[in-house]
Amino acid sequence: MNTPHHHHQPHGCDHAAGQAHAGAHEHVAGGSSRKLLLALVLTGIMMIVEVVGGLWSGSLALLADAAHMMVDTLALLLAVVGAWMATRPADARRSYGYGRMEVLAGFVNALSQFVLVAWIAWEAVMRLRHPGLILSGVMLVVAVAGLLVNALVLRTLHGHAHDDVNLAGASLHVLGDLLGSLAAVLAALAIRWFGWLWADPLLSLLVSLLILNSAWRLLRKSAHILLEGVPDGLDTTEMESSLRTAAPGIRDIHHLHVWQLASGSRMATVHAELDEQADDALVLQSIKRLLLERFEVRHVTVQIDPGACPDPSGDCAGHAHR
Repeated sequence: MNTPHHHHQPHGCDHAAGQAHAGAHEHVAGGSSRKLLLALVLTGIMMIVEVVGGLWSGSLALLADAAHMMVDTLALLLAVVGAWMATRPADARRSYGYGRMEVLAGFVNALSQFVLVAWIAWEAVMRLRHPGLILSGVMLVVAVAGLLVNALVLRTLHGHAHDDVNLAGASLHVLGDLLGSLAAVLAALAIRWFGWLWADPLLSLLVSLLILNSAWRLLRKSAHILLEGVPDGLDTTEMESSLRTAAPGIRDIHHLHVWQLASGSRMATVHAELDEQADDALVLQSIKRLLLERFEVRHVTVQIDPGACPDPSGDCAGHAHR
């Protein structure tokens, strides 16, 4: 039988793989950072315009959108910092680097949306009970300007990876801004043409419900990654079954763990129990190739078991975890 421990992954291989992963992630995060910075500048400027316009016209829809933009400015700033932190290399205390900062930023962004929705809802109810004078002309001009700026920012952020929760969080905020600006435009037209003062708080309330739904989805997604859940679209049962036939000589596959460090960076660890005649190096190469080509898992740690699983826990029954 081949000596199993001679074919384990060397430390240098892991280090090189880690550097390659960090370099690829740095390229993605660098592009994200530039988009987020532009979005931050545009959103900050428009926030100031809407604060002035909202106070001048007396419109809740404008003030709500301005408040949303204020939260967005802080959220985008957090996202920029998160994207920058994700490019920092690994160190002695953080062997995987800071890639998960973007997930944490997305999680905080989602939580901030819940606070914002509660504020808008409270103000809307108060305005419905006690409507006030609104200057529809000023409101309309500012709302249209906000709509155009938000559309530009959303287009700038468009096209991000589907699992980039940092850009997804920023896009969620900007989408909420765009809906808020659209609501302000409609409310301004309703007040100007029909004198419906209630349209301003009512449309603000409806927009807050749309934001709430999107915020909940982002919160669940980012929390799933932080809890090291199995990445969306992966079936660990199918993966384990495929690994058992990845190469000749594989007797059993167990201790399979699959998770996601950050956006698109799938990782896995697995134990492979081999027959005595198995070629350890061939098995190791086959497992890595299968996980990369079929399941897009780029960072894999494989433990070759020369017979029964040596772990003292006794939990080697071939079940997939996480």
